[in-house]
Amino acid sequence: MTPQETKQQQLAEILALAAVIPVVIVEDARHAVPMARALVAGGIRSIEVTLRTSAALDAIRAIAAEVEGAVVGVGTVLDATQLEAARQAGARFAVSPGTSPRLLDAADDNALPLLPGVATASEAMSLLERGYRHLKFFPAVPAGGHKLLGAWASPLPQIRFCPTGGISLTNAADFLALPNVICVGGSWLTPADKLAAGDWAGIELLAREAASLYRPTIAVP
Repeated sequence: MTPQETKQQQLAEILALAAVIPVVIVEDARHAVPMARALVAGGIRSIEVTLRTSAALDAIRAIAAEVEGAVVGVGTVLDATQLEAARQAGARFAVSPGTSPRLLDAADDNALPLLPGVATASEAMSLLERGYRHLKFFPAVPAGGHKLLGAWASPLPQIRFCPTGGISLTNAADFLALPNVICVGGSWLTPADKLAAGDWAGIELLAREAASLYRPTIAVP
């Protein structure tokens, strides 16, 4: 098995853990551990902490060290420096909004599995040539929604997607019903007001609702 095949297998296992991966913006690193514990208690183990704040790497480091059962990843990765910093902080996977040649080259040389973002079939084909079988469809709703993604299932059967962007509890089922969707990403599980208020019970409830979403093509472990 090649290094890329190994990383794709690791991604498959991580993405299959639950129907939804929460996309989290952490403003205060002190919130990271109780938030992650609430998500895990609600049945959501894979957690994407985005690099959109100065607290992100500290949050990843804390979750990786202190939250049993959590599989913490990093989101909004744009370059090699961020990729390596996240790996050193304890991230288990990385997510990017799109791709660039330099980022893909860096991912080839890094042990951290990358879930790169695409918005077109051409982008998906280019990544397939580099061995990527798991991709992020982003921004999912503005880019064409579940109808566009469903249209890719037949010509691109080798690829499974994690659509993210504009997805909520209301429309998640439309995406999860597609044969080429392994899970969805969404920010509704950790809203800013609940994080600021420390409403961990509320976040656990949102996680339970998300974890109960049905995926007809994926067996939940």
